[in-house]
Amino acid sequence: MTAAQAMASATARLRAAGVPDPARDARLLLAHAAQVDAARVTLIAPEDLAPDIEERYDQLIALRAVRVPVSHLIGARAFYGRAFKISADVLDPRPETESLIEASLSEDFTRVLDLGTGSGCILVTLLAERPDVHGIGVDVSEAACLQASANAVSHGVADRADILQGDWLDGVEGRFDLIVSNPPYIALDEMDALSPEVRNHEPRLALTDEGDGLSVYRLLAGQAGGYLTSQGRVICEIGHQQGDAVRAIFEAEGWGQVRVLPDLDGRPRVILARNPA
Repeated sequence: MTAAQAMASATARLRAAGVPDPARDARLLLAHAAQVDAARVTLIAPEDLAPDIEERYDQLIALRAVRVPVSHLIGARAFYGRAFKISADVLDPRPETESLIEASLSEDFTRVLDLGTGSGCILVTLLAERPDVHGIGVDVSEAACLQASANAVSHGVADRADILQGDWLDGVEGRFDLIVSNPPYIALDEMDALSPEVRNHEPRLALTDEGDGLSVYRLLAGQAGGYLTSQGRVICEIGHQQGDAVRAIFEAEGWGQVRVLPDLDGRPRVILARNPA
């Protein structure tokens, strides 16, 4: 079987399984199985696949057909121009979260705290973009802390990143110019509507607070001010329908200049609140 034939068969199989954009996934997984860059798949299309590559590709397609995310199968996901190591222990970085990066980089800061760091994609990206910045990433999951530490090493920022296992602000010391977070903001009654890739394969504690999706924002609005410098700010990702609710939570706690910022599609995606001190 040639690579082109294998890819066509895989695309049909994924389409029948209801996988969105099956041709793209078939191409990415073939590149991974053959250990070539995705841009070079066209070059190997006329060639016969070696038996070991064909077997590996078939296994990958079988897993994708039961909706295991591509990032879990290849072990990586692109985020803000960098490849991050990913596993089932951490939330898969989303393009929407790049809006949080853009909002953060528009601010001045030298110390940053990333709460619920997961893969470390937010913290590592900010440190990589700002060579003079030091930061701390906190996650309750030991496996997530290991993943974040590995990504910090991969991107050359480990000497400026401390990864701590902890429950949000518990155990955090010092003050920061910036606190960032992509917290679990999906309400419990919204979980069933998520795609199988997300609902069945990503860590539940990174998706939902098992309540209304707003509990972490209440915690941050009530406590984060004590961890900020006088000019510090909190920048968090929010669900696209949560802008008004999250802004009201911060305003009720006396935060200044609370703003809701859009993502590239124009949907509310980021909350920015300045220290109420």
